[in-house]
Amino acid sequence: MKFGSVCSGIEAASAAWKPLGWEGSWFAEIEPFPCSLLAQHYPTVPNLGDITEESFIERARAAGPIDVLIGGTPCQSFSIAGLRGGLGDVRGNLALRFMQLVDELCPTFVVWENVPGVLSSNDGRDFGSILGSLVECGYGWAYRVLDAQYFGVAQRRRRVFVVGSLGNNWAAAAEILSIRESLQGHPAPSRETGEGLTGPLEQGPEGSGGPIPSQGANNGGGEGALFGFYSSVGTQEMNGIREGGPMPPLKASAVAAAAGFLPDQGSKAEGMGYEKEVSPTLRQSKTPGVEQNMAVRRLTPRECERLQGFPDDYTQVHHRGKPASDGPRYRALGNSMAVPVVQWIGRGIERIRALCDSVRPPTPGRAYRR
Repeated sequence: MKFGSVCSGIEAASAAWKPLGWEGSWFAEIEPFPCSLLAQHYPTVPNLGDITEESFIERARAAGPIDVLIGGTPCQSFSIAGLRGGLGDVRGNLALRFMQLVDELCPTFVVWENVPGVLSSNDGRDFGSILGSLVECGYGWAYRVLDAQYFGVAQRRRRVFVVGSLGNNWAAAAEILSIRESLQGHPAPSRETGEGLTGPLEQGPEGSGGPIPSQGANNGGGEGALFGFYSSVGTQEMNGIREGGPMPPLKASAVAAAAGFLPDQGSKAEGMGYEKEVSPTLRQSKTPGVEQNMAVRRLTPRECERLQGFPDDYTQVHHRGKPASDGPRYRALGNSMAVPVVQWIGRGIERIRALCDSVRPPTPGRAYRR
C-alpha cells in the first residue's frame, strides 16, 4: 500500500502505517519544524510542500499512483475555540483543496481528519459540502468521531474521521470504521464524565512508544462516538454509540525517570497515603491546584509523544542546526493525529481491501463523476 500525506505535520500516518508495511510516496508540509523532522526521519520520501501551488498536482502525479490519501487540514476555522470562519476561512478552504486533490489523484481510499466542531460549522453546511465533494468525486463515504483514549493513550481526544472509498462504495467505508458492526444494537455501557483521578495506564513494551490499554479497554471506538455513512442510493444513516471504559495510572517504577518525575516524588507519594508503586496525581483541594508539598508541573515532550502514541524522543531532532527546543515539539505534537487511531483505520483498510474490486480509472478522478 502506498499513500500520500497532506498537511503532514510530523507524520502520524507514517508512524502508524510503517508497522503495516505501507510506504509513504510523498508528504506535503510547509511548517519549518515538521519539515526538519520529516527530512531526518524519512529522508527518502519527498516533501512536495505547499498544496495550494498550481504545480502541486503535477508533482504528486509524477511521484506515482497512491492507494490512500490522508490529511488533517487545519482545524482552527472549525474549532469552537476559534472564530469559526469555516470554509470561508483560508485555512478552512484547505479542506476543499484536499477534495480537489482527491478528484485529481483518485486514490482508492481517502482519510480526512478534523475537530468535532466541523460537524456544526455553519449549521452543518460546511461538513455537508465536504461530504458532497467526495460524492461528486465518485466516493462513498463514512464518518465517525473517535476518541484516542480508547485506543491505548492517556488522553481524551475526540476527532472526526471521514473515510472515502472509490466507486461510491459506502459499504466499504462503513466497514473500515466498523460502523456496520456498531449498528447491530449492542453498544457497551456508557459512563459518566466527571472530575477525579485518571484511570490507570500500563506501561507498554520497551520501544513501543507509549502505554497499552488494559484488557478491559475497547479499541473499537470512543465514548459518545457519532457516525454516519453515505449510500449510493441516497440514504444517510446516523447513530450514536457509547463503548469502552477508562484507561487503567502510569506506574512510577516503570516510567518516572523517563517521564521526568521529580526524584523524590515517589517518597512524597508514599508518605501522603498513595500506593508506593503509583505516581501521584493532583486531587482537588480547598486550595485549587495545590496539595501539601505538590505543585502542577508541565508535561515533558516525551510524555506528550506518548500521549499521541509516538515512539519516545520522536520529536527530539535537530532544527536549524541545533537540537530542537521544547516549544516547536509541543506545538507539532498538539497538531498531530493520535497514532493508534490512524493505525486502527489502516488495519480497517487492509481488512476491507480484499473485498473491494474498485479499478483505478484511466483518467484521474473525473471519470467517476456521476
